[in-house]
Amino acid sequence: MSDITTIGILTVFAAGVISFLSPCVLPIVPGYVSYMAGYSLQDVRNRTDARARLAALGASAFFVLGFSSVFVAFGASATALGQLVMRYRYEANIIAGVIIMVFGLFTMGTLRLPWLQRDLRMHPRIASGRPLGAYVLGLAFGFGWTPCIGPVLGAILTLSAVTASVSSGIALLGIYAAGLGLPFLACAAFTDAFTKRLKRLGRIGSRLQIAAGVVMVLVGLAMVTGQLSVFAVWLLNTFPVFAKIG
Repeated sequence: MSDITTIGILTVFAAGVISFLSPCVLPIVPGYVSYMAGYSLQDVRNRTDARARLAALGASAFFVLGFSSVFVAFGASATALGQLVMRYRYEANIIAGVIIMVFGLFTMGTLRLPWLQRDLRMHPRIASGRPLGAYVLGLAFGFGWTPCIGPVLGAILTLSAVTASVSSGIALLGIYAAGLGLPFLACAAFTDAFTKRLKRLGRIGSRLQIAAGVVMVLVGLAMVTGQLSVFAVWLLNTFPVFAKIG
C-alpha cells in the first residue's frame, strides 16, 4: 500500500462512483435491488415495509461483495502480469499510457470503438431473495464488460499493472469496488429517494463521464511523456486539499 498516494485513492474511489452514475449502470440499479431482495420495486420503495428494505440492503451487500471479488482478482492478476515485464518498464509505461488515453477518449465520447461498445453482461438464472444468488449475480456483473464500466476499469487495471505492486493493485481495485458499491448500498437503503432523483443523477453522471475521460487522457499523456510524478505534484499544488487529507 505504500506506493498508493492519497490522490490515487481518491481518484480511484471517484472512478467507482462515476461508474455507478454511468448510463450503463444507473438505470438498472432499482431493478437489480428489487430482484435480489425478492420483493417488488414498489415494496422496496415503501418506507413502511422495513422487512423489504432490510432484505434489499442485505442482498445488495452480497451483490457488492460478488463484483468486488471479481475486481480484486482482476487487480491481482494485472499487477502480477505487470511484474513480469518490469525489465521493460519504459516501454510498458508508454504502451500503458496510450491504452489509457484511448480509454479516456472513448469515455469522453470522442472515439468510437465497436468492440468496447459490446455488452458482455451475463444473466445467470438464480432464485431471487437469497444471499448466495445475489453474490452470484454480483460475480456475473463484475465479469460483464459494459461500455461504461469497461474503459474506466481497464484504465485502472492498466495503470496498476505498470505502477503498483500486487498488494497495491489489489487495494486499488478494492477502492474502486468501494466507490461503485457504496452508492449501490445507499440506493438499497433509500430506494424511494433514489428513484425520484434518477434523471437528475443521470445528467450529473453524463458530465462526470466526460470529466473522467479528460483525466484519463491527461494521465495517459503523463505516462507516455514520463511526467506522471510531475502531474501528481501539479495536482497537489493545484488542489492542496489532497495534501491535507494525506
